[in-house]
Amino acid sequence: MLIDISLSSHVYICFSITMNHFFKNSLTRFICSLNHFQFSFTQSSRKFSHFSEPESWRSMEGLIRCSANYVPLTPISFLERAAKAYRDTTSVVYGSVKYTWGDTHERCLNLASALTQLGISRGDVVAILAPNVPAMHELHFAVPMAGALLCTLNTRHDSAMLSILLRHSEAKIIFVDYQLLDIANGALKLLAKTEKKPPIFVVIAESDGSLPTDHHITSETYEYESLLANGHNGFEIRRPNSEWDPISVNYTSGTTSRPKGVVYSHRGAYLNTLATILLHGIGSMPVYLWTVPMFHCNGWCLIWGLAAQGGTNICLRKVTPKDIFDNIALHNVTNMGGAPTVLNMIVNSPISDRKPLPHKVEVMTGGSPPPPQILSKMEELGFGVSHLYGLTETYGPGTSCIWKPEWDSLPLDKRYKLKARQGVQHPGLEEVDVKDPVTMASVPADGKTMGEIMFRGNTVMSGYLKDLKATEEAFSGGWFRSGDLAVKHPDNYIEVKDRSKDIIISGGENISTVEVETVLFGHPAVLEAAVVARPDNHWGQTPCAFVKLKEGYDVDSQEIIKFCRDHLPHYMAPRTVIFEDLPKTSTGKTQKFILREKAKALGSLS
Repeated sequence: MLIDISLSSHVYICFSITMNHFFKNSLTRFICSLNHFQFSFTQSSRKFSHFSEPESWRSMEGLIRCSANYVPLTPISFLERAAKAYRDTTSVVYGSVKYTWGDTHERCLNLASALTQLGISRGDVVAILAPNVPAMHELHFAVPMAGALLCTLNTRHDSAMLSILLRHSEAKIIFVDYQLLDIANGALKLLAKTEKKPPIFVVIAESDGSLPTDHHITSETYEYESLLANGHNGFEIRRPNSEWDPISVNYTSGTTSRPKGVVYSHRGAYLNTLATILLHGIGSMPVYLWTVPMFHCNGWCLIWGLAAQGGTNICLRKVTPKDIFDNIALHNVTNMGGAPTVLNMIVNSPISDRKPLPHKVEVMTGGSPPPPQILSKMEELGFGVSHLYGLTETYGPGTSCIWKPEWDSLPLDKRYKLKARQGVQHPGLEEVDVKDPVTMASVPADGKTMGEIMFRGNTVMSGYLKDLKATEEAFSGGWFRSGDLAVKHPDNYIEVKDRSKDIIISGGENISTVEVETVLFGHPAVLEAAVVARPDNHWGQTPCAFVKLKEGYDVDSQEIIKFCRDHLPHYMAPRTVIFEDLPKTSTGKTQKFILREKAKALGSLS
């Protein structure tokens, strides 16, 4: 936060001080506990305004830092540039709805203006519960333009969880897609019982303006397009005072525990946006198909990134293989992204849902280690797949498995095993390493010794909202601790082996569930698979596999176990196989904590 104290000056003298728990506002209090604050003073003794000079400048004359050569980094600038450089280029396509970047810029200014008219001030939180629709895209710019924080909510949360997150974030406004009104209304009723003032309610109608017949706009409810129309496009953007100002709060997916609020800064979002574009070679004016939920890590920062490149956002309310192939053909899509579960859905889609690709479509995948078999089948269909790795706490993408030309001549199975690795840090991140979580020593680059993946750099979160203890634990030792276990290969590429909570210890041996799952995906009948620990009185734990079969296949547990034993050491092969659908988050991650409870309830096999 930047606080200006005027002393009738034009020269800025900046210094930093640390403040803890000074302000009443909980979000401000949180940021105070994490960051240094800058106070600006002015003095009329010089002609130019400038900020405090770095220590290294003391021995050099003629250098100043001023508004001519220093502006806080923010993704807002990407939209402003797009409105000039790509003004008439299509920005958004959603069914029959089309906007240009000039339109989008004007609509975002109107929306930011409307937000301030509703009382939104700097540091306030604005929430949205919606699928990948134009309003979600626009709010990513309009909310920070109003000086506020955007909180994108998981569309699969129930009313109880939604009410918890709204209360925790202290959202002043919530935008709700018309298909999610029942869940949102249920959350507001629960909030009312806590005597917490409910947020202002804004309904996002379908593109034709229609709403459910049982819904009535009241004096306390606004409609998105009407609200936007009440704003004005001459609105003066509330730019961040400091690039460390928060831009969004993203709640973790909740695969292991109650979600935590991860706070992003303008600076981190800006840098991760550019890094993600570079990482995947996204050139000027791409056509991007939104199969990644925009609420997940702000769409891996690519909502802002497509503005930087003048790209076209193809919005999908619902993701199905047919919709993916249809939209690729219709809009000449160049890029898309998705968790391995989306890739799995594509390669196992019916032939009738598919269409020939107009050209190679580049796909970014991440979220969980992709089985090599899925990568191979995707490329057979004409997709080019690149693999990224990261967490909500790293603004989404943090590493990439950068492909090396010398790997092209390797046998197919070797190539896809290499492509499934998580790779090295992207250009915006200082360092990624695999370390012993106790000693903090780097593990040897032998491809065998396991340690915890840790991050350090400018694209790591500011911290967890209202949870200083969790923030300090995550940053203990001066690195962000991911909780993911991996090995480091001689070429410094990392390879995830498991979550620390998922590793199975059987008879004193560590079993990587990822390795077992990779073998399971090699069975022709297996569509999805997840492995967790089952308690065992003799071995301590044994692998328990949950498997979903492909349509038309009928195999029993003994066949699956035998297949694994033919491809793994016997102690690593599952001793239990359960056939059922796997519980997932909306981002495609298997909720293993649910499966662990099921395996625990089975009791010991021995």
